[in-house]
Amino acid sequence: MKILRTGCALFALAVATPALAQTPSQAELADLVRAQAAEIALLKARLDRMEGAQQAAVAAAPIPVTPPPQVAQAAPVPRVTVPFAPQLAPPGPAERSIAQATASRDNPSGVTTEWGAGLPVFHSADGVYTFKPRGRILADVSSTFGSKSDTRNLTTTGMRALRLGLEGGVGPHFFYQMEADFSENEVDVVTAFIGWRNRINAAFDYDVRAGHLFNDRGFEGSTGSDSTPFLERTAVATAIIPQRGFYGLGVMPRLFWKSGHASLTVTGDRIDGTQAVSDGRTVLGRAHWNPVKTDDTVLHLGIWGFDESLSPAATTLTRNTVIGGRFNGGLRVSSGPLPGGTGTTGYGLELGGYRGPLWFMAEGGRRRARLDGGRADFVSKAWSLSGGFFLTGDLPPYNPRLGSFGQPRVKRPTFDGGPGAIELTARYENLDYTDLPTGGEGWAGTLGVNWYLNSFTRLQLNAIHWHTDNRSGAVTGSDDGQTVSARVGVTF
Repeated sequence: MKILRTGCALFALAVATPALAQTPSQAELADLVRAQAAEIALLKARLDRMEGAQQAAVAAAPIPVTPPPQVAQAAPVPRVTVPFAPQLAPPGPAERSIAQATASRDNPSGVTTEWGAGLPVFHSADGVYTFKPRGRILADVSSTFGSKSDTRNLTTTGMRALRLGLEGGVGPHFFYQMEADFSENEVDVVTAFIGWRNRINAAFDYDVRAGHLFNDRGFEGSTGSDSTPFLERTAVATAIIPQRGFYGLGVMPRLFWKSGHASLTVTGDRIDGTQAVSDGRTVLGRAHWNPVKTDDTVLHLGIWGFDESLSPAATTLTRNTVIGGRFNGGLRVSSGPLPGGTGTTGYGLELGGYRGPLWFMAEGGRRRARLDGGRADFVSKAWSLSGGFFLTGDLPPYNPRLGSFGQPRVKRPTFDGGPGAIELTARYENLDYTDLPTGGEGWAGTLGVNWYLNSFTRLQLNAIHWHTDNRSGAVTGSDDGQTVSARVGVTF
């Protein structure tokens, strides 16, 4: 409007310019100025009225609201149905299902690390590469008393496990894992493998592992030492076992479906430096099924078996099996000397499950050792009943994909101000080597409490009443006593 007023004034001066050119008198000049002033005042009044009318119209009109630009909504990420229970800590790259591995690749977020249980999982921005350090620290103390022999009344300490390792993957299919243990103050390679996983169809997927492999054998025999509900595995897991132990070098294909899995393992001996004679050969199979599987209830059925042909360098089948704790070398159930073995065959059954915070498991197994020289086979027998109850209401850390226990996802960790997860446990186990003239027998009853501070830190306490009746060894005849053991465990 200021520009309009200035233009009107200049127009009035331009109209008056010809009259000024005739050199008017003083009176004419005065009349002209008064006339121009009156015209300017009239124009100003007219412009003021126009401005007022315009402002009123603007005030009366509704203010237009420009709608925000429409933002394209990202398509919702489909929920990946995985066979792991929600009460379990997230699995590492080497134990993920094909659905989890594919989801990680197809939905890259640019995130380079994720904190799962203890140590981070590193991801490339495109979701193709994953890598995770691994570690396990299990420190035990054990005290035995009540034995008739002072050689058994010992107080000892030991590292149940002291491991460092790594795992990772490339894309959704290829994965690897390697761990070394230092618990005996020396390097022992335990798990070391590469693998490939894929989906057969909507109902089945599989993986294949090749390398130094942990047995898939029985419920507790397939559970890692950092996840067992007691400080030591059951007599079934420690006695009904291939002669090579818990590990062998070979290949393991595994098939998974919604309610179970099956595996077949073919291995030679453990990693060693002996190449002058042939390795032994072990074929081991296991399957488990969950006929009942809901959010808070699972029924577990399992079956397993193995057959091994012994290496010429490992024909001694003598067994000295723990019964009252690992860290008392004098407290064992012994088979007595048993040379001249040619092979063994073993099998077992599993029945268990959980409902809410209560779980139970029954296991039984037999192992037949074949001997040379026409001698009769030697049969070992073992069975156990175990159970537990979480006072804090947490669900048992049962892994329905593998049919074993895993690392729990604690609902209210102590580091967040909660109580953690508190579990009471009980077990009875029985072991029988009396098929041999020199073989012994024994049983043990255990009461325990586990306090899970969070998903990777736990405190465990076991009180064991044990009985042995050995026919050979340093302590023979009937003997009873008690062992109290405790553990501090951290798993990454």
